[in-house]
Amino acid sequence: MTSDAATPAVSESNSTSPRPSDEASEHAAEQEAETAYVAMWHDMAQAGTTSDWTSPKLAEHATGDALSVMSLALYADYRNGLVSKGAPRNQPEVTSAVPSAQPTAVMISDCGDSTHWLQYRKDTGRRADDTPGGRRSITAEVKRLSDGTWKVTRFAVERLGSC
Repeated sequence: MTSDAATPAVSESNSTSPRPSDEASEHAAEQEAETAYVAMWHDMAQAGTTSDWTSPKLAEHATGDALSVMSLALYADYRNGLVSKGAPRNQPEVTSAVPSAQPTAVMISDCGDSTHWLQYRKDTGRRADDTPGGRRSITAEVKRLSDGTWKVTRFAVERLGSC
């Protein structure tokens, strides 16, 4: 004879709705990723004042392809006698975070504004060209590294006026 008392209870852990702790973890990860993303652009603007492609600040919030792109761009500016003045304005928005329970990768969409972040000739202090700054669509991937820090691993900047 079988008894219903011996039947294990069905667990609700397979529910598709997120638990409050999962939502808090996802929100914290998204905030840390956005903070790293904005800090990366701040670091780039700071290094750009002297076109210091070797600045250790660049590696504080970027790694991989993102770090390479920034270093190469600054090196090209250095070789061409250019520096930048001002800073970009960013409006990052998280478009995805995976896995949802404890994200380790976050995708960000931004409409970066370089209106007040322009290039100048180092020797004369004059504007490098007549190209105005403006708004550009930017997509970035930010990952949580094994040491717990969040860094931008890659980004793509579209043409002027793309957002």
